[in-house]
Amino acid sequence: MKDHALVETDVLKDSRLPQLIALADEASSPRRRQLLRALTDHFFGQAPLPPSENGLYGALLSRLSEQMETAVRAELSARFADAPHAPRNLITRLANDAAEVATPVLRGSPVLTDDDLVNIVRQHGQDHIRAVSGRANVSEAVSEAIVAHGDDRTLGALLRNRGARLSRATSEAAVERAKANPELHAATVEGACLPVDLVNEMYFLVEARLRQQILEQNARLDPALLEAALAAGRTQVAVDQGDLPADYADSLAHVAQLRAQGPLTPTALARLMRTRGATAFLIALSELADVDFHTVKSVADRHELDALAVICKAADLDRAIFLTYAVVILGAQDNAMGKAAAYGGMYQDLTRAAALRTLHFWRMRRTAQAA
Repeated sequence: MKDHALVETDVLKDSRLPQLIALADEASSPRRRQLLRALTDHFFGQAPLPPSENGLYGALLSRLSEQMETAVRAELSARFADAPHAPRNLITRLANDAAEVATPVLRGSPVLTDDDLVNIVRQHGQDHIRAVSGRANVSEAVSEAIVAHGDDRTLGALLRNRGARLSRATSEAAVERAKANPELHAATVEGACLPVDLVNEMYFLVEARLRQQILEQNARLDPALLEAALAAGRTQVAVDQGDLPADYADSLAHVAQLRAQGPLTPTALARLMRTRGATAFLIALSELADVDFHTVKSVADRHELDALAVICKAADLDRAIFLTYAVVILGAQDNAMGKAAAYGGMYQDLTRAAALRTLHFWRMRRTAQAA
């Protein structure tokens, strides 16, 4: 009589799957592990099986792996993760296993459908959801489920995935969450899956390094894409409007009088800054840059010199005027001149084209408010 190993060899050679299923009842864990690996090697050593035989393979492999330790199941998952013809019943079972087992197939298996992935996201914890977020391609439907059920760490993984596609509604939900969590700011700005107008919503919230990246992205943006983004955007107001200054009406009238005498010019703005004070200057600056007064005032009130540089550059102000006003708004701060001078270098490097493109998005606040 042949020993058990020879029987296995003959059976594998002839692909008599019913006999293999009988062998799966073997009580010995080492024997089951040996058969599991032999079956796996046999599966990958032949042409794709017909559906009926493929399903039997999957059933047998699932049955053999059920009582195997986690490490063995994880090895099986890693082996089948990239196989396009892997048995579907085996893959779905592995995908719903413990996270260390499920992760390889969740990240890579082409056998899993969007419906499979959405159900896993809804039914499992963050480790499973993060694995799904790391797939080479994540559809809009799967991304929607991830944003709905994933925590912020998982959301960050999705936003950094260049293969993820997010619908407009899902993108807006993701950005609203990112606004409240600084740990998501970099993923929101540096990722490639969000519409550019939503990325620009983050400008007033993120650190200087990320603001600079937004400006650089805007400078590279194709004008046609920019116009498409503007048409699709429903930008939320990035800063509170606040109350109008007490001298707003008088200052507005004075600026209107100047405008009646001729176009507002950078030279006129410099004169306003010296003679009429901040409100008149900000009104004229907002008109020259074509951005709303509340945005300009908020930038000045919060001493956001990088944002002020964008506005002044769009208004085509001389660097000296920008530096002068930067010192004015910094007021009595320590080393106001030094801080202003540091931003002067940025002002020198910032192109007017990049500034104008950035202001496209800021202007959308007025469209949103009027809607």
